[in-house]
Amino acid sequence: MNNKRLNVTAAWVILVGCLCALIYMIHNDLTRDRNGQNTTDQAQTLAPAVVVDSTADVVAYYPQFSRIDLVCDTMPKQDNKQVIFCAEAAFTHELLDEFAHSNIDGDHVSGGQRYTGAQCKDNSGAFISWGNHWEFVQGDYSAALDRAASQDGMGFGQASIIHKGLRVAQLWRSGVNHYRALCEKQGQLCIVDSREAVEYSDFVDMLERYGVNEALYLDMGAGWNHSWWRDADGTVHEIHPRLDKSRYCTNWIVFYRL
Repeated sequence: MNNKRLNVTAAWVILVGCLCALIYMIHNDLTRDRNGQNTTDQAQTLAPAVVVDSTADVVAYYPQFSRIDLVCDTMPKQDNKQVIFCAEAAFTHELLDEFAHSNIDGDHVSGGQRYTGAQCKDNSGAFISWGNHWEFVQGDYSAALDRAASQDGMGFGQASIIHKGLRVAQLWRSGVNHYRALCEKQGQLCIVDSREAVEYSDFVDMLERYGVNEALYLDMGAGWNHSWWRDADGTVHEIHPRLDKSRYCTNWIVFYRL
């Protein structure tokens, strides 16, 4: 009789153990994505992140991104938690109340689609990206835009400041302002802002001292420089106040979370 009770108890223990193991396996499967990565752990690694590096001259933002796009017409809303950084990219041609791709200076690629923009003599370079690839281009960038569009990527034209480690000779701007550039430093993309309002030539000196090997101007100045980024806790930080002139902005370079 006692042996029979022991056998029944042992059977129940085995059964309960098997059920627990099965539940654990099902839970594990449900928390794995299609690449086999555990999404419980992934939730932590997917937290929006922008690494900020400050010096006496500049503040540099390094978005830890999965992809980049040129968003046109409407600035991404801050409650879109996929966005970790956005800033004005190409020049807006005229102050128009209605959006048109033709009012963005230079041809551009947004969401994998190429659009014709206004002519702009100051666009001496461009930035293109798709997937994990990005590229800074100097001179005629039409073919580069075609490559980006063929890969469902993005791209826009702007003034080239530093290319392949060399300072572009033409100082096409003057005057005191808060300046910003899209840069590459040691193989990483970053957005570099002048800490204070400075002369443009001084800003170029700052970029050289900071050690970037690529720098492309980003539309900056009173009313155009409003942007924002999201930290690892999801808190949004605005860079420069949003002024009334911001309503005329037409396009933004946007970095999306890992």
